Amino acid sequence: MARPRTSARTVEHPDVAEVPLQRFLEALVDPVRRTVVAQLAGAGKDISCGTFDVPVSLSTLTHHFNVLREAGVIRQYYVGTTKMNALRTQEMEERFPDLFAALVATAVQDEAGAAR
Repeated sequence: MARPRTSARTVEHPDVAEVPLQRFLEALVDPVRRTVVAQLAGAGKDISCGTFDVPVSLSTLTHHFNVLREAGVIRQYYVGTTKMNALRTQEMEERFPDLFAALVATAVQDEAGAAR
């Protein structure tokens, strides 16, 4: 007997045009979330959830991913069973011109300083 076919896993994302500035800023106030953003920006590619270097458990990191996703900062998608993360740079730049780039640059600088 064949196994029933399952549908592809998907993740819901907000329309960036509807993300309030307050939600966007609150998402980036947390140092763990800024670290996630900095690592994504520094990698220059999408990163799977389990490969971030952060000082929290995976379950806590899941919460931080959810906050970033709900604020429109990241896009998550599955490749097989692996959940990948990508910055929504172009969309966020269109929504908050220059602000997103400035906040990402600051997060990257903070991450570089912490690595020393």
